[in-house]
Amino acid sequence: MRWRCCLQSAVAEGTVSVRLLDTGFSPAEALSQFAHRHPDAGGIASFTGQVRAGGGVTALELSHYEPLTLPEMERLARRASAQFALDGVLVCHRIGLMQPGDPIVLVAAAAPHRREALEAADFLMDHLKSAAWFWKREMRGDTWHWIEPRLQDHRDLARWK
Repeated sequence: MRWRCCLQSAVAEGTVSVRLLDTGFSPAEALSQFAHRHPDAGGIASFTGQVRAGGGVTALELSHYEPLTLPEMERLARRASAQFALDGVLVCHRIGLMQPGDPIVLVAAAAPHRREALEAADFLMDHLKSAAWFWKREMRGDTWHWIEPRLQDHRDLARWK
């Protein structure tokens, strides 16, 4: 599957790859390519978030603040790479309209040892979930509802301060 990036080109600086996408993507394909680029890593950890099915949700829409979104995602990925001594970082994030089951986000971290990879993936998701530059709303029935970070999301983010 060929990826098309929204508004700006994908960033691939050495070990950091960040993609902001306005179309669907295959997390399995992205992870396979990432693993291929980091054959010497002792561990690769990843997380894929997708649009929840159920609860009457028929669609999810993510919008963003264009001047900050991609630069801040890049900064976050570089921070994770340095903080956890990673061999590589991958962040793919969707914007636009999605359906239940569609992937929203993929983070992956390659490291010499599993602990750094696992912690880096957790760090990335906690920041993307609570301190990112996205606005989410979901369609339930025939009404849009804005989604705010939960108290637990803020607690998760506070662990890294």
